[in-house]
Amino acid sequence: MAILKLNADMGESFGPWVMGLDHEVMPHVDLANIACGFHASDPDVMRKTVRLAKAHGVGIGAHPAYPDLVGFGRRSMACSADEIENLMLYQLGALESICRAEGTRLCYVKPHGALYNDMARDPERFAAVARAIRSFDPALPLMTLAMRDNAHLLEQAEHHGITLWFEAFADRAYDSEGRLVPRSEPGAVHHEPETIIEQARLIATGQPLTASDGSQLLLQADTLCVHGDNEESIAAVRRIREMLSTLERAS
Repeated sequence: MAILKLNADMGESFGPWVMGLDHEVMPHVDLANIACGFHASDPDVMRKTVRLAKAHGVGIGAHPAYPDLVGFGRRSMACSADEIENLMLYQLGALESICRAEGTRLCYVKPHGALYNDMARDPERFAAVARAIRSFDPALPLMTLAMRDNAHLLEQAEHHGITLWFEAFADRAYDSEGRLVPRSEPGAVHHEPETIIEQARLIATGQPLTASDGSQLLLQADTLCVHGDNEESIAAVRRIREMLSTLERAS
């Protein structure tokens, strides 16, 4: 059984406005998805977060988004494929320059919010994201949603010459196809720590979840996400880390 890497969205503060508890979460994760300024963050926050990740030996991932600070990147935008490719390159370059200044480097890319969801649904948008990664650094894996059937995403990634890391969520509800239930719907985000921990355990041990329609859903993932803007997830992150560490020792 492969042991899941634990990741969290980080660096989403902006100026004096604070989002998340990065200092509390960072010691317990393997990977930090750092906002690149389009949905959240600014150069000062980005550099502080890169320093924090480096201090804890945490892998750094770029977390690019649509240019939507007001909507926190959760609103789909009518961007062309060229625009998506260019906004990806802009954000990757910004975070990579800060990483270089701090003597570290990017390890992967995880688009944020609506761009993440649109990419999984729309081959044209997936292709735009893939082209940006391939031209920037084809060795960077692209983190994307683990669904019931990942074959179409694997085919697209192979066509574009990039590697995928499949991601599952401890604190989100799923539909029968393995897509995330929209945040606008009741029950889309889990708020009970025990529910979050149990979902993390099921995913980590390769057991099926119960989808929103009551069907059984099996997700094959490489990494598990805990959202840094969900206080209940933050409360559960230590216990999830302990659970994953126990599984690793037993494997």
